Amino acid sequence: MRAAFRMFQTFKEWFWLERFWLPPQVKWSDLEDHDGLVFVKPSHLYITIPCAFGLLIIRHFFEKFIATPLAKAFGIKEDIQKVIPNTILENFFKHSTRHPSQTDIYGLAKKCTLTERQVERWFRRRRNQDRPCRMKKFREACWRFAFYLMITVAGIAFLYDKPWVYDLWQVWNGYPRQPLLPSQYWYYVLEMSFYWSLLFSLGSDVKRKDFLAHVIHHLAAISLMSFSWCANYIRSGTLVMIVHDVADIWLESAKMFSYAGWKQTCNTLFFIFSTIFLISRLIIFPFWILHCTLVVPMLYLEPFFSYIFLNLQLIVLQILHLYWGYFILKMLKTCIFLKNIQDVRSDDEDGYEEEEEEEEEEEEATKGKGRDCLKNGLGADRHLIPNGQHGR
Repeated sequence: MRAAFRMFQTFKEWFWLERFWLPPQVKWSDLEDHDGLVFVKPSHLYITIPCAFGLLIIRHFFEKFIATPLAKAFGIKEDIQKVIPNTILENFFKHSTRHPSQTDIYGLAKKCTLTERQVERWFRRRRNQDRPCRMKKFREACWRFAFYLMITVAGIAFLYDKPWVYDLWQVWNGYPRQPLLPSQYWYYVLEMSFYWSLLFSLGSDVKRKDFLAHVIHHLAAISLMSFSWCANYIRSGTLVMIVHDVADIWLESAKMFSYAGWKQTCNTLFFIFSTIFLISRLIIFPFWILHCTLVVPMLYLEPFFSYIFLNLQLIVLQILHLYWGYFILKMLKTCIFLKNIQDVRSDDEDGYEEEEEEEEEEEEATKGKGRDCLKNGLGADRHLIPNGQHGR
């Protein structure tokens, strides 16, 4: 036990070596609180974990009392249509495959004395039954929209009067002996707590094709914010956060209207999001933020480890921006030529099958009305059909 403790202490001392975190000739003692000035400490970030659980509680009540009534006001239904129980089909679904081939469908239809179309419909409805309904997707998007809106407004309120927003040279003026402001503290705490809460809720949130990318993104965001905090890159860190948050509001609002079926509004919001994303992350971030963190400090300081590590993380982040920008341009192309926007990160098959299911239900309803009309001697246009002409 003592050996393990000594190993931990040795690792801790090595991890916090000044040459890893601070410029040459600067010591941790230079960043101790004095004369009423408070400086960043790694222990300040401990509060983000309980705050993350607090956000999960707030999210639960927000989705229940705000997002759900709002979704119902948009006409989004929560219930999922259940399939008719069928032991043979259920066993095949669970133990063989969720997507039977045409040969499988033919054999199952024979066994169950059903038509092939009925078997196809059963499997489609059974798959949809396991997928999250639009109500759940809407609630999640609504929560993210509300938080991004709040944190963006807060970020603007925190930063609008700060000189380094308008003069990038001020970001490094006096570094690293820059005192911590209360607004910077709460901005970081809220942002990090939110990403912790997203990480904690990944298991219960809607699963998407880029699930692993989401995990990596959340961990990278937390790592980048933690590192920038410990190395006192607070000023540049707040600029990075506001540049990222400002576009996400429009993406989540576009998703909300997409789930509600307001396609035209969704398209408009997505165009706004695309414009802000391309400007903020492909123009402002590389030519403003990266220039500020990569080029400007070299006029004040010599290269050191944390400077190199910070910029490596930001460059990786910019590569992700280019990756996402490609998909956004791809969606814009789809919208322009096909008049339809769909989140390429989500399971495309889900939406396709749901739409196909709705079309089938409409088709069946139309056929049902047609049969009722024929029974009453009426045509499809509800005009009387002369006797003896039903079969024509």
